[in-house]
Amino acid sequence: MAALDVRFLDRFFDLHVMSPVQHAVAGALSGDAAKRSEGLAHATEKLAWAYAWLEQRLIGKNWAAGEDFSLADCAAAPSLFYADWVHPMTADFPVLRAYRARLLARPSFARAVDEARPFRHLFPMDAPNRD
Repeated sequence: MAALDVRFLDRFFDLHVMSPVQHAVAGALSGDAAKRSEGLAHATEKLAWAYAWLEQRLIGKNWAAGEDFSLADCAAAPSLFYADWVHPMTADFPVLRAYRARLLARPSFARAVDEARPFRHLFPMDAPNRD
């Protein structure tokens, strides 16, 4: 695992996955229907591109940067967790969906998800009843 790959992927998850999610959430929090719609449209477009790129990038890898869990996966976990709520990953992305499932199965992340369940109603875009 090259340190540059880890850092690149850390930035990718923050800039190309979490940023569009934040844009959609900001639109929803604004209370303005037009801003909500624009935010969701922006996120949908950007996330579709990011999902397609990740689908190819993750082929043959257990973790984002290779066989070892790394900082890149720490960035991926919350990014992909919420991204799938904003723009669900379809069956067109089996590699990415399997990667997200591996992240959710990590004991530390699973615990964080479970402990946050009582606060899901605060997510402004109707959190799904899954994960």
